[in-house]
Amino acid sequence: MALLSVLTPVLAVILCLVIGFILLKSREAPSTPPVETGSKANFRPWVDQDLQDDTEITAGEDEDGDWVDISEEDLLHVPYSPKRYSEEMMLQRSQDFYTLMNERRSVRFISPDPVPQEVINNVIHTAGTSPSGAHTEPWTFVVVSDPEMKHQIRLIVEEEEEVNYRQRMGEKWVHDLAKLRTNWIKEYLDVAPYLILIFKQTCGILPNGKKKTHYYNEISVSISCGILLAALQNAGLVTVTTTPLNCGPQLRLLLRRPANEKLLMLLPVGYPASNATVPDLKRKPLDDIMVKI
Repeated sequence: MALLSVLTPVLAVILCLVIGFILLKSREAPSTPPVETGSKANFRPWVDQDLQDDTEITAGEDEDGDWVDISEEDLLHVPYSPKRYSEEMMLQRSQDFYTLMNERRSVRFISPDPVPQEVINNVIHTAGTSPSGAHTEPWTFVVVSDPEMKHQIRLIVEEEEEVNYRQRMGEKWVHDLAKLRTNWIKEYLDVAPYLILIFKQTCGILPNGKKKTHYYNEISVSISCGILLAALQNAGLVTVTTTPLNCGPQLRLLLRRPANEKLLMLLPVGYPASNATVPDLKRKPLDDIMVKI
């Protein structure tokens, strides 16, 4: 009992100190919510994070002075009245277009026969009709026909692709590609009359050096690539879609493209070779790719 009578005042003092500390901290707490910092504060959901190379523009990206917003407060809107088809004509046109596109194949055996430059101009012009985030049109199509430049591209691609097949891709990936008979040898890069390299512009660079936001740039450019493939098929030309893994920075420098452009896809374009073959692949039926609700 004597010990308890001695400890009671001590416990009371400790309890008072704890309560006082809690009250003091509550008064010091900020009345407004904290400002987020770090990656969440700077997060821009329209900026794609994949397929980046080590030459990304990072210096000063988060400084307000480097970016500008160009907006037209009153953008002119004009009437839009495309031709409307009868149901019978719609059905026929949709079926005809499916038949045309269903004949599309990835072709790795391309003829060296020349293709009119005007045809290439037209298919790229068609790809440029693609929708894009806030109509920023964040694409650059580099058309290469010079034999020496095509060969330099081939050397870069094959060097990296050999490393990819032997080291980076892994046994399963290489095994899955075996049935398609692909490897790091890309003869078509020399043979095809044209190589089209599609770059996404991660941002716009204005004449004064300021940066302009390109919303959803990779999605926008990917859509334009799909339209380009359809335009090539419509013109009777073939290609194989290639995404040269780890080649982007070297090819960008070779082609003297600015640092805000990143390689998304490389397409060799031409007529199919007379002895061209393609894998006998089957596509999924409609019921496997469409869900009706």
